[in-house]
Amino acid sequence: MTANTKSVLLTGATGYVGRLLLPRLLERGLEVRCLVRDPSKLSVPPSPLLEVAQGDVLDSQSLAKALQGIDTAYYLVHLMAGDGAFEDQDRQAAKNFAPAARETKLKRIIYLGGLGDESSPNLSAHLRSRHEVGAILRDSGVETIEFRAAMIVGAGSLSYQLLKSLTDRLPVMLCPRWLTTPTQPIAIDDVLRYLVAALDLPPSGSRVFEIGGPDVVAYMDLIREYARQKKLRRWLITVPLLTPHLSGLWLALVTPATYRVGRHLIEGLRNPMVVSSDEASKAFPIRPVGIQEAMRRAIAEDRQSGNAPSIK
Repeated sequence: MTANTKSVLLTGATGYVGRLLLPRLLERGLEVRCLVRDPSKLSVPPSPLLEVAQGDVLDSQSLAKALQGIDTAYYLVHLMAGDGAFEDQDRQAAKNFAPAARETKLKRIIYLGGLGDESSPNLSAHLRSRHEVGAILRDSGVETIEFRAAMIVGAGSLSYQLLKSLTDRLPVMLCPRWLTTPTQPIAIDDVLRYLVAALDLPPSGSRVFEIGGPDVVAYMDLIREYARQKKLRRWLITVPLLTPHLSGLWLALVTPATYRVGRHLIEGLRNPMVVSSDEASKAFPIRPVGIQEAMRRAIAEDRQSGNAPSIK
């Protein structure tokens, strides 16, 4: 861990990644303070190392209090599932967090964002917002470790639930051509390993790490792999007319996701999300699993726990 790192603030603790990260932090003997809007939604066994602070990243006063005495903060906040314009809310939340982190002498921010070429004029609103938040956090002057990932393959991730619902429910799928766009998914276990390993990086300024599994595939390939492992016969027919906007409406009819969230994720599929830098492999002794193993684990976890979809 970084020098004298003993206390951690975990934002997004009730979301998919945050819920899985929390026990790993406690296992390391860290004092963890979870910032949550509704403490009743945080269902974890009691621990002398765990503190729950009620607050909101959109409330500057609650942030200042939550960050007091903290060494490292995990920023796992994404307000796409909330009401209103998520880009404005994500921007405001980051602008609230950045000065609070600086003023409370925070040593490090660890942030999970999204892959995508930020120089592309066609970058989706979802990915553009992810990159903007990272820039705001880095501009705080607090050392920020930003991980950028494509689809996270895990039983509770919304991206996986969208894929699962489509493939389970539709024996024949009309697929727009942009579902052939390359992407580099990563297993949830590997994401968690990176997030924990970031505590051990020696101080050397803010850095951006692109992370992904070893396989570059298309979303259609993920559908085929899921169907293969579930022993489902599925026909995928490529058509040129199904726009991302119409696809979002379609998803709202056939999946448990809301139209708003599903549409934003689907629009992101038009952007290639492939790792272009090997900095992560140089900095971390982590070798992510391939898509077959990642999907096998997700399906096994899904069967065992009967996970309900999450919109976090």
